[in-house]
Amino acid sequence: MDLTLWGLARSGMAPAAMTHTAQLLEAARTNLYQNYKKPEFVLCEGRGCEVFDTDGRRYLDLCAGIAVDTLGHSHPRMVTALAAQAGKLMHVSNYFHNEANIRLAERLTAVTGFARALFCNSGTEAVEAALKLARRHFSAQGQTQRYRVIAFGNSFHGRTMGALAVTGQPGYREGFGPLVGATHVRFGDIESVRAAMGPDVAAILVEPIQGEGGVIPAPEGFLGALRELCNETETLLLADEVQTGIGRTGKWLAFEHAGVKADAVAVAKGLGGGFPIGAMLCQEALAAVLPPGSHGTTFGGNALASVAALTVLDVLQEGLLQAVPAKASALTEGLTSLLECHPNLVETVRGQGLLQVLMLREGVDARAVLDRTLGAGLLLTLAGGRGLRFSPALTITKEEIDEGIRRLDEVLNAVTPCPTS
Repeated sequence: MDLTLWGLARSGMAPAAMTHTAQLLEAARTNLYQNYKKPEFVLCEGRGCEVFDTDGRRYLDLCAGIAVDTLGHSHPRMVTALAAQAGKLMHVSNYFHNEANIRLAERLTAVTGFARALFCNSGTEAVEAALKLARRHFSAQGQTQRYRVIAFGNSFHGRTMGALAVTGQPGYREGFGPLVGATHVRFGDIESVRAAMGPDVAAILVEPIQGEGGVIPAPEGFLGALRELCNETETLLLADEVQTGIGRTGKWLAFEHAGVKADAVAVAKGLGGGFPIGAMLCQEALAAVLPPGSHGTTFGGNALASVAALTVLDVLQEGLLQAVPAKASALTEGLTSLLECHPNLVETVRGQGLLQVLMLREGVDARAVLDRTLGAGLLLTLAGGRGLRFSPALTITKEEIDEGIRRLDEVLNAVTPCPTS
């Protein structure tokens, strides 16, 4: 819809627009499976860090599709690249090579330092590929007893049955048991990991920052200690960088901050900049573990998704990645000011790069606060139950960060006024 018509709708001059929205919402209630709790508006267009609904209302998008829209909405490079590729070749299946996917594998392994890339459609599928890689690795050596995975309490790795088994939040697993093959220990506690080790352990799976669990960074030295333990026991170290990878923390992978390299890593979300794509990357020593016929996915590595990912990598390498730390500092500064102004509502600020959370105190209705942010034209998500998560497009500007902080300050003031305001 033209933005002029949106403006008319807001002024009351085009009531049909409201009818259009009501009709869409009714169709959603009637036809969509109701497994999500969505607010009562319909988004229809976006540009940069702005999105608009069918009534013409503007929202500042600071969640970017849960850390997905790396370049923001409707980035001109992405639009041009996808349109051009759609006019050439979209999909040929994994029975045949396509040029875009080969180029993507070449680029992605180069920037991350891994040797091989297996492409899929999502983060969950990338995690599944890593889990299958670990089991097959030991099975091929005749060590069929090595199948157990050590994962961490409060973790999140996806919603398929395998990914659920290693997800360390009981709420996600409720009603889907029994799930086997995983042991959950305390995140950040290397001694609890050591205590859980045994001859049946194939891999340790860890997020460098627990995203859905509340944006909790691994304690200093923890990832290095896991690497040492895996080396000692000849266990595979698997990294879930679905939410943290592809520049979100200021480096290609968050593991780089600790100077640690996993045996395999799952990436997705930001890789496609909004187009569905995931990848499992591994070191050369694991390159032959999954031979032809052992794993696959029909749409994985299709040309259109590969071009989207190549475009993201291009823009990141042209200076966007280097700009993340300064933007992250501005976000941290703004969130810290809210902590200082609203200590009765806000418990802490934490995170890394452009993945940060404003953690509300026990007893504060986080869902109600989130609803107020929507009313203020600000899109955020919850993490860890009480955290207002910021995961904006990496293209966000300092002015947009400041606007987001101002709007959230107004929301928190409406709950409990700031003493200094």
